[in-house]
Amino acid sequence: MTAASATAPARGADIGSAGTRIGWIVRDGLAIAWRNLIGLRRVPRLLVFSTIQPLVFVLIFRYVFGGVVAPALHGVSYADFLIPGIFVQTAVFGAMNTAIGLATDMQTGLMERFRSLPMARSAVLVGRTTADLARNVFVVAMMTGVGFAIGFRIHAGVLSFLCGILLVLAFGFAMSWIFAVVGMAVGDPETAQAAAFPVLAPLVFASAAFIPVNTMPGWLQAFADHQPVSRTADAVRVLVLGGPATNDIWQALAWDAGIVAVFAPLGVWLYRRAV
Repeated sequence: MTAASATAPARGADIGSAGTRIGWIVRDGLAIAWRNLIGLRRVPRLLVFSTIQPLVFVLIFRYVFGGVVAPALHGVSYADFLIPGIFVQTAVFGAMNTAIGLATDMQTGLMERFRSLPMARSAVLVGRTTADLARNVFVVAMMTGVGFAIGFRIHAGVLSFLCGILLVLAFGFAMSWIFAVVGMAVGDPETAQAAAFPVLAPLVFASAAFIPVNTMPGWLQAFADHQPVSRTADAVRVLVLGGPATNDIWQALAWDAGIVAVFAPLGVWLYRRAV
């Protein structure tokens, strides 16, 4: 924060060009992201519990529901089917931290302090979503290790697997912008957490993350088959497990781009109004 504050006045004198404005946002956003990551280092139990939650989901679905779902997978092991879905679920649930973190900053008055500094207004939101992206990298790496322990294997090569992980991280980053809007709109962490769940539950549990869509009732399949969690989970499975090329990857990327294009400007607008 000190470095960003020290350099901001000099930049503020000449921010006419688009390149200069983008550089200003990036530098200030990285300063805010580092501030948020330092918070994780000082309170490591937040990261620990962020890891425990997806671990519990892995164990429950693998050993409680795996025997029921496996016959519908036509030869694909449930561990191989499940872990890409767990990656996506982890990214979605991790995005909820964006709402809680921003709402906490608003409640404690930190937003007013940011407002008084000569810094890019969008940097607060860019920094928060970037910090949550970095946290997702750690959690997804942990889930990869857990997946190998329960029987998950890479079938399409390491490079393709890494592309799948990048797709998961991109989706988590996009979802963070949705929850940035939620956090800015409600303004306190308790309400932010309560408001996030009605958004999370239908997307995660009515999707292809844990079970094949064709096992759902017909009326639910229409929703489950055309929402971003399903498209991303299926795209990651194609990259990790191999198989015929599909449009899932392009659809997942289109969802990511569309979400950021809509919710990033909305989040910045709410930030300007709130503080």
